[in-house]
Amino acid sequence: MKRYSNQVRKSNETDIKLELTLEKGSANIDTSVPFLDHMLNLLSLHSGFTLNVKATGDTDIDYHHIVEDIGILLGKAFYEAVGDKVGIRRYGYAILPMDEALIETAVDFGGRPFLVFNAEFNSTKIGEFDVELVEEFFTAFTNNAKMNLHINMRYGKNSHHIVEGIFKSLAKSLAMALEITSTDLPSTKGVLE
Repeated sequence: MKRYSNQVRKSNETDIKLELTLEKGSANIDTSVPFLDHMLNLLSLHSGFTLNVKATGDTDIDYHHIVEDIGILLGKAFYEAVGDKVGIRRYGYAILPMDEALIETAVDFGGRPFLVFNAEFNSTKIGEFDVELVEEFFTAFTNNAKMNLHINMRYGKNSHHIVEGIFKSLAKSLAMALEITSTDLPSTKGVLE
């Protein structure tokens, strides 16, 4: 069974089309935000998931709306693609070095959204990208994927390395959590919503 989702969001602020397949393929990403393109390409490559995103929006104002809305759609896509969660590992974690930065992420697809974001940045921007949008992105993603996500920066100095480490570590955590390992539902409750 192909685990797939096709999401569309059109508002006065953004116009986004996003496709996610939880199996190996290529990424085709154009969000109008070059740094986010880079991070989503990393997420796709290191998770082994196929991700296609085409997005435009009011980037002449700033990147907030488009970054948040892509986080919303990506979360919805994961929620739909994972489906009934039968057979998945459910939990995933990774500790990943990115030069001087060391990042830890852990996820749980148990159906309850919660984000813990422990990362500090030594700059307010990476190029034209406001680093405060990283947490906004993951808040939107976590709430709509209905998952737990814990992000812990153990240490780091360079903002680019820290954010890149977060996306790469998350990719590995997602790949682990969503691997099909059985035919059972990974819950004693008998349901994961």
